[in-house]
Amino acid sequence: MAPDSAGYHAPMRSEPTRRYRTLGRSVRLFRSFLVEQTDPERFYTDLAEDTAELVRRHEPLTDRTVVDVGAGQPAYPRVFAAAGASYIAVDVDRDALHEVPGTVRLQARGESLPLADGVADIVLSSNVMEHVEHPGVLGEEMLRVARPGGLVVISFTSWSSPWGGHETSPWHWLGGDFAARRYTRRTGHPPKNRYGETLHPTRVSDGLRWARSREDAWVVEAVPRYHPEWAGVVMDLPGVREVAAWNLLLVLRRR
Repeated sequence: MAPDSAGYHAPMRSEPTRRYRTLGRSVRLFRSFLVEQTDPERFYTDLAEDTAELVRRHEPLTDRTVVDVGAGQPAYPRVFAAAGASYIAVDVDRDALHEVPGTVRLQARGESLPLADGVADIVLSSNVMEHVEHPGVLGEEMLRVARPGGLVVISFTSWSSPWGGHETSPWHWLGGDFAARRYTRRTGHPPKNRYGETLHPTRVSDGLRWARSREDAWVVEAVPRYHPEWAGVVMDLPGVREVAAWNLLLVLRRR
């Protein structure tokens, strides 16, 4: 599609057109999740391919500029570059920025992106919001660098979900500090995700409230990321959704 007079691509669609969140997909992702520690290449490749498919439901990847905040794994630049996107990986950790042909690497904090306004067609953040102290600030930066009509895709793990404490789960249900101390006693070293420092409690309700309050974007999807479509009913149940939704997916369009 040709860009408009400002040099931007018009959005292809504002609503998904293909069935995507099936039970088979959920089962495949769960099986992949079970081998995250023993076979991370499989897990992150499956997750990256699923993310690319998620984006394609709303916007093609060919000839699109994609900014991935908190990129982290080499599977993401490989998958998005192979799909024809101009991929920019952003991460605060230099070791998390992998050299992949045809991609760009930026070491920076997501809350202060060194990018111009409206530079990206698609801005992603997958499982990052729970690792920053002020997720709303990160979300605002993502919207800032998205072009008018651009897509912003955010997903994060709810603190009250079974995996909310990450490697300290499910003991985080008894408190983040308790879970961290127990993990340290059991393993002899502190968890990678340190409660109150690099891991913070996140709530589905907070994410929904933030997204729906934006005047610079509209919400296209707000669903449990890994659930089949019929299980999306949990989003209508305050309290229950904090546990059962597991991971909140927000898809927004920049105004």
